[in-house]
Amino acid sequence: MLSSSPLQSFYSGRKVAVTGGASFIGSHLVELLAANGAKVTVIDDLSSGSLSHLAAVEKEIEFREGDLRKPEFAVSALNEQDYVFHLAAQHGGRGYIETHPVECVNNMVLDHSVYAAAVRGGARKIVFASSACVYPTNLQADAHSRLLLKETDANFEESGKAFADGEYGWAKLMGELQLRAFCKQYKIDGIACRIFTAYGERENESHAVVALIAKAIAKIDPYPIWGDGLQTRNFTYVHDTVMGMALACAKLSGFETINVGSSHHHTIMDLIECIFTHLNWHPTEIKKELDKPVGVLSRAADNTKCQEVLGWEPHHTLKEGVGRTTDWYASSLTPERQARLEELLLERA
Repeated sequence: MLSSSPLQSFYSGRKVAVTGGASFIGSHLVELLAANGAKVTVIDDLSSGSLSHLAAVEKEIEFREGDLRKPEFAVSALNEQDYVFHLAAQHGGRGYIETHPVECVNNMVLDHSVYAAAVRGGARKIVFASSACVYPTNLQADAHSRLLLKETDANFEESGKAFADGEYGWAKLMGELQLRAFCKQYKIDGIACRIFTAYGERENESHAVVALIAKAIAKIDPYPIWGDGLQTRNFTYVHDTVMGMALACAKLSGFETINVGSSHHHTIMDLIECIFTHLNWHPTEIKKELDKPVGVLSRAADNTKCQEVLGWEPHHTLKEGVGRTTDWYASSLTPERQARLEELLLERA
């Protein structure tokens, strides 16, 4: 279980709500908060999360199941919380968000309901799980540029700085705008953590890292990848993601945006080579599926602000994180799930 003494002095005894807390990232955040003495309430409709993700802390937390888009439930669930981490969202990997644009824009309704209920309940601070998808796509159109995205590259004041990545990205950007509005009007603190390409244990096959691990464990040969394999991402191990979010809540005030992601570019080819090496297996051929959605061609975080204001940045290597994630997936895989792999690439749950 994760813990950090600087966090303990901030969170010990505090009431902290985590929406979407039974999800992949949310459950790791809940473990970190509980390990540092927070009184955690998890709120989740279990549409993609699972109570099994909370098994390690089930006796230490309160769990409430329900739909936070319903104002009455949101007000009840978020009453008298010191801090609210808002991770609940309709979200999946590139395949899901490309094929479910309506569900993605519905996140704006969810965000407003959560913010309003948190303010009504007396929360001091809201930490929003935003996304790297808020950044202008024109800055990420060249796989060879290796540009690092700065928080100032996406904002509402400068022309051309609001040009998000698809419906999901626009909804996340509007989530930031809504949060800023609540901060201005109700004088609360609001932190938008822009999450970059998180992966790790409890992730599902709709996201690239676990999808590629699943295909390698199944020894699919020719081995299929989406795109030409040269697109880059800053794959960020989930333990780093949740540490960044917890530190952002502890150290920032007012309205702030901050990157939570690695500053290292890795190609998809780098990623699969890491997976193959860990499994001691290599396919005879890589099948590049150029008709599949791949998103932007280059994405990684500039961590200057993260280093300066949090005194920290992600530190797990790709080799380390992929090894842990591969071992976890191999140990949890069932024949039924393996048989449904192609279907799972486009689902949330």
